[in-house]
Amino acid sequence: MAGLTRRIEHTNRFVLALDGVKVAVFYTKLHNRLLRPLLAADQPQAPPELRAALRTIDRHIGTYITRARLSPAA
Repeated sequence: MAGLTRRIEHTNRFVLALDGVKVAVFYTKLHNRLLRPLLAADQPQAPPELRAALRTIDRHIGTYITRARLSPAA
């Protein structure tokens, strides 16, 4: 991901370039709007429909992994 940071001359320090800031903001929003709610869906207080949907997604992903003969991550 070249170009996301730039080195401060005569130092071993780096700062985010403009594209780096954009990528950081994008991934922060992605986490807050998509990943956090999905991870919370597995908790007991989540609505049953949401937990069932997450189980379905997980089952389909497992099927794809098996078909592709991939080993699951540790």
